[in-house]
Amino acid sequence: MSKPEKNWVVYLARCADNSLYCGISSDLEKRLESHNHGTGARYTRSRRPVKLLAASGGMSKSDALKLEYRIKRTPADKKLSVLENAGQSACKAD
Repeated sequence: MSKPEKNWVVYLARCADNSLYCGISSDLEKRLESHNHGTGARYTRSRRPVKLLAASGGMSKSDALKLEYRIKRTPADKKLSVLENAGQSACKAD
């Protein structure tokens, strides 16, 4: 049995209406591009443009899904801190 690949990230994006969107991706740059072209998640289609706030370090898909679920259940004002505290290498974007 092989080890799960650790190439998934959890990310938080700020939408044009100032709301937050949380998602996971194995190709973050491509995913953000799809959000901004209107082909990403239904939630972000009418809230473009979206800007990356922060992303976790690489993790397995299972771990990424668990963290995403946890963040989505967290109040908006605490989402960023949950993401930063959960990952060993969460990084902020400007």
